[in-house]
Amino acid sequence: MIKNGMIHLFLLAASVTLLFPFVWMVSGGFKDSLEVVKMPPQLLPSHWNFDNFRQIEQFFPLYRFLLNSVGVAVATTVLQLLVCAMAAYVFAKIAFKGNQAVFMLFLTTMMIPAQVTMVPLFILFAQTNLIDTYAGLILPGIFSAYGIFLLRQNIMTIPNELLEAAFMDGASYYRVFGSVILPLIKPTLAALTIFAFMSSWNSFLWPLIVTNSKELMTLPLGLSKLQGKWSTEWNLLMAGNVISFLPIFGVYLFAQRYFIKGMTMTGIK
Repeated sequence: MIKNGMIHLFLLAASVTLLFPFVWMVSGGFKDSLEVVKMPPQLLPSHWNFDNFRQIEQFFPLYRFLLNSVGVAVATTVLQLLVCAMAAYVFAKIAFKGNQAVFMLFLTTMMIPAQVTMVPLFILFAQTNLIDTYAGLILPGIFSAYGIFLLRQNIMTIPNELLEAAFMDGASYYRVFGSVILPLIKPTLAALTIFAFMSSWNSFLWPLIVTNSKELMTLPLGLSKLQGKWSTEWNLLMAGNVISFLPIFGVYLFAQRYFIKGMTMTGIK
C-alpha cells in the first residue's frame, strides 16, 4: 500500500512538473505586458486579455503563416507515411539479396545529424530550382529512417501465411500492400503520424534556410519575429505559442487511442 502510494505521488509530481510549462504558457498568452513579468509571479491573469492574439498580426501575417504550416505539415506527413510504409513492406516481407545489409546501412543514416546534410541538400535544391518553393519545404521531410524502422517492426509481426493466401487469390504486391498490410498497421501509422506532424510543424532551421519570400514562411519563423533585439513582448510570444500548440494537440487527440497500441506493437518500450 505504501509502495503504491509513493509511486502515485511520484507520478503526480512528474505530471505537475510536465504540465506546468503548458499552463504557464496558456496563462501568459492572456496576460498584459506588465502582468506577465510581474514579481512575484501570478499563475492566472487578473484580466483575460484576448487582444494579444490580434496584436500578433502587427508583426507578421499570422493566418498566412499558419496556413503554410498546416499545408506543409499535412503534405509532409501523408507523403512520409506512404514512403515509409512502402519501404518497410519491402524490407519486412519481400526477400532480395542483401536485404538485411541494405536495411542496416539505411539505419546508419539515423546517426548522421541533420545539420551535416543541410549544406549539400541546400546545394542540391538550389541546382534543381527548388529554393523558395513549397516542394523545397516538403521534400526533405518525406524520408525517415526511424519511420521505416518503426513500421517494419510492426509488419514483421504479420503472418506470412496471410500474405500467401492473398497472393494465391490473385492479389498483386500493390493489392496486398493496400488491402492487407495498411489496415493491419493502422495503430503504428497513427503513432508515426504524430511524430511526423510534430517534426514538420516545429521545423525551424530548414524553412529558415530554404525560404526567401514572406509568402512561403511557416509559423515557427513568424514566432521568431516576436522576439525583439532589446526586449521581448512575452505575452505576445506566449499567445503565438498557444496558437502553434493547438494543431499538434488536435492531431494527438485524434490519434491518441492508437498511439500506445502502435508503439507496443513495434516492440519498442
